[in-house]
Amino acid sequence: MAKMAASMVESGEDAFRKMFKFYKRRNPPPDLSAVIDFSRGVPSDKIAPVDLDSAAVSDVDAARVGLRPVRDWRAFSLQGYPGFIFISNPFLWGSQSYWVRQCLKTYPQKPNICNLDMHMSPSDTEDIWGKSVHALSSPTGKREPKTLLERLRWVTLGYHYNWNTKTYSANSYTPFPADLHSLSLQVTAACGFPRFNSEAGILNYYRSDSSLGIHVDESELDHTRPLLSFSFGQSAIFLLGGTCRQDPPTAMYMHSGDMMLMSGQSRLLYHAVPRILPAPQGHTTLAMEGCSLASSLQEDAVMELVSEEDWAVCSRYIHNSRVNVTVRQVLGPGQNFPETPSPLQRTDTDQTDRPHDEAADRDHGKRKRSSSDSVDPVET
Repeated sequence: MAKMAASMVESGEDAFRKMFKFYKRRNPPPDLSAVIDFSRGVPSDKIAPVDLDSAAVSDVDAARVGLRPVRDWRAFSLQGYPGFIFISNPFLWGSQSYWVRQCLKTYPQKPNICNLDMHMSPSDTEDIWGKSVHALSSPTGKREPKTLLERLRWVTLGYHYNWNTKTYSANSYTPFPADLHSLSLQVTAACGFPRFNSEAGILNYYRSDSSLGIHVDESELDHTRPLLSFSFGQSAIFLLGGTCRQDPPTAMYMHSGDMMLMSGQSRLLYHAVPRILPAPQGHTTLAMEGCSLASSLQEDAVMELVSEEDWAVCSRYIHNSRVNVTVRQVLGPGQNFPETPSPLQRTDTDQTDRPHDEAADRDHGKRKRSSSDSVDPVET
């Protein structure tokens, strides 16, 4: 891995772009032996255990959002990335099903905004789940047109991120989901960030051939608050780089239920997802857990039982798909949005901060290449 990374930075080459293309490559497939797998929990010269603040979150509050007691979480830091914390699936057995159902059925509902709104009428995207459930519940075996759910690429919550201007604004806001805020609040408190205010969320939906290009999450006005990420469904390779594209990134797996927190010096680092792939052999998958939530559900739980009918649709979807949820605090204490949006600070992340898949590009024709020095998300 070190030798490969070293060869990529010769002559000032863009090391991140080279690594992205290496892991995205289909033929021949890349060597994954150097990808860090936190689920194995083996400390090394790059990985160290992190002691979280178990006193900040009671066992009851953790269980209300489907989490194990904080003392049982397996959290790690990564050498060279101060402020980065990786938590290996702290969810109670069966509780991920609720969050998957929310991501597929509830959060795409209006008034939240999704990619389908960009080219469809509001009435057509009013009930994405309802218009997709029959086809996903009763597959015919024939090649059918993709359902709306299968065409989802992103959903925004709270302060709605503007993909064109890369800004948030006060006049584009809908209430942030209370259950997702509760989950985020417990995780950030355990990581040393009490009173986190969930103000914006971006859900990215990945198919098996999707990828997320190289970018930095810098549009929030307060960078002292962390960026929180939840992963559900299929596994992914996540690349975490440095403050410039010449810094070779570190590759790691994200499995279903895994969480990441980027804060401090790691808050504004380049990162990307070049590949979606099945969980390694022997790894517990979300399909194995199912929706066996009843035994752990409390009376005052934030979550609710997922019906077998709903889970049948969810499980079929995540069989070859992944959902990632990032939660952000946009404003600091006493902070307000500027009257006019500030100019973009970077121009090298155009069109790379949302997932794209190769099949969609084949269906709709190749988009124009960006003239900026960015990884084209459809490039192979």
